[in-house]
Amino acid sequence: MNRNSTSDAAPAPVFKVVLTALGIVYGDIGTSPLYALRQCFRETGGLAVTTVSVLGILSLIFWSLVVVISLKYLLFVMVADNRGEGGILALTTLVLGIRKIRPAMLLVLGTLGLFGAALLYGDGMITPAISVLSAVEGLNAATPLFEPYVIPIALLILVLLFSFQHHGTAGIGAVFGPVMLIWFLVIGILGLAAIVRHPGVLAAFDPRYAWAAFTQNGWQTFLVLGTVFLVVTGGEALYADMGHFGKGPIQVGWFGFVFPSLLLNYFGQGALLLENPAAVNNLFYRLAPGWALLPLVALATSATVIASQAVISGAFSLTRQAVQLGYCPRLAIVHTSPHQIGQIYVPSINWILMVGTVCLVLGFRHSGNLAAAYGIAVSATMVITTVLMFFVAHRRWKWKPGVALAVCAVLLAIDLAFWASNITKVVSGGWVPLLVASVVFTVMATWKQGRRLLKRKLDARVLPLRVFLGQISERRPLRVPGTAIFLTGNPNGVPTTLVSNFRHNKILHEQVILLNVATREIPRVPFSERIEVQDLGGGFFRVTLHYGFSEQPDIPLALKGLNIGGNVINPGEATYFLGRENLLVSRDAAMPAWRKRLFVHLSRLARDATRFFGIPPRQVIELGVQVEL
Repeated sequence: MNRNSTSDAAPAPVFKVVLTALGIVYGDIGTSPLYALRQCFRETGGLAVTTVSVLGILSLIFWSLVVVISLKYLLFVMVADNRGEGGILALTTLVLGIRKIRPAMLLVLGTLGLFGAALLYGDGMITPAISVLSAVEGLNAATPLFEPYVIPIALLILVLLFSFQHHGTAGIGAVFGPVMLIWFLVIGILGLAAIVRHPGVLAAFDPRYAWAAFTQNGWQTFLVLGTVFLVVTGGEALYADMGHFGKGPIQVGWFGFVFPSLLLNYFGQGALLLENPAAVNNLFYRLAPGWALLPLVALATSATVIASQAVISGAFSLTRQAVQLGYCPRLAIVHTSPHQIGQIYVPSINWILMVGTVCLVLGFRHSGNLAAAYGIAVSATMVITTVLMFFVAHRRWKWKPGVALAVCAVLLAIDLAFWASNITKVVSGGWVPLLVASVVFTVMATWKQGRRLLKRKLDARVLPLRVFLGQISERRPLRVPGTAIFLTGNPNGVPTTLVSNFRHNKILHEQVILLNVATREIPRVPFSERIEVQDLGGGFFRVTLHYGFSEQPDIPLALKGLNIGGNVINPGEATYFLGRENLLVSRDAAMPAWRKRLFVHLSRLARDATRFFGIPPRQVIELGVQVEL
């Protein structure tokens, strides 16, 4: 049934799509020049400014961008799309759909993927904090008089950013691309000017300088590797946003524009550092002439707000996927655009991220301190991505085991080196994203296991369909006009709400629909496959609505105009019967008592099915059932 489909819109021009992608996809990785190279030579824990060290770090930055971003993500990982959708959860569902993997291994891979997704919430707090704070700190380069106002200004910008999320990005999204276009042009020109003054910095393309840095500085260079990693922290965002733009525009934007601009700026900063080692404290802003400093601060602040917006929007999309896949309680999800399905707003996640971000700014107070907490979450997610990619390459793409292992082993060695270096940051701030990820992972895993346990308990009470229909045939109850829709999570038996309603009221509607909403492990389900109808006889029908994990179910919209048994359904006149479980905690070994209590608490916080599925409350009848977990 293709009743809800519309004609495909004409494809947007490639340049316009690439320009839009600049404003959404590259914000995180594009603002790293504000702090990444500077942190490698900080006074505490950084390298001494020598020619070998500067060229060595620049060489590490160049080859990291080439291998991790260009080769791994742009040319390898982005091929592993789940029906056009990317991101760690989409990749995990892709792997879980491989039948030839043993169940025990699938459990391990699923757990890894879930933890990788949880890690990104920590990144969603740190990215806005470090990006905006590092941009505003540029005011100190103009005059020390601004120093007392840096934190208040950064907090004001962040609070305003989160406060405006409910308006959506549709209105301001049109300016994101042009602003980032100007940003990349400016940072490229600033870097090029410095390179012209000190062209010897181009020797850093030689990977031998990277090795020389390790030779000269030893263990210290390994520790700084975690700071070098800051230049590739936006890699996961490229993959996660693939569903919005497709891999083509993202690849064109990277190789044709973003990559050259970043290289020019990093090498320009290196040239400035060789020319004037004292510039290390404000390396990025020292590239600009004095008259351009304040405009550059304003541009950098705009770029970091855009980078933060992309991370926040990514957290919203990740949350919707988690809800649909059964890893998160139902939450209020607001669609902020009537045209773009990906533009959503999740109020609870927004305010949690805002509180976390504000606390990080107040707690760390300087972007250099925040850098210690940044990177550990993304580096761990990158390790998990590479592990999952081995199974995709070997099992789905049918690569020979040796080839898949060789490619992934090289990438994994690089990922593990970055991760190991970042692990040393745990004491100095890296515990923050790990704590956030642990809490999120516990919530997701508890919800998934709790729903599985609850379903098992409810299924044990389900009356077989043939038994119930037999009883109806024998008793011949009164049938009243209209349509009754009973929501059920069990696609086979009779909902307990239907049994309870019949036993108490002794009547049935003329048309009874047993409705099940099923989420497939694909981003979107074609409209032609949305509805599945089975005639059970006697005025009973089983209807299954299929949705993807990137879609928001709307039951009345899906049922509108549906012809069942010769009758066209009018969802506005139907009566919906929903069950509401009263959960009690038992002491059996199915699940630890503390996790059962957590699950009960999450169930109470979950958005009710009426609003989540778009059902008008005046048409709903709820029937309670007591369940002992």
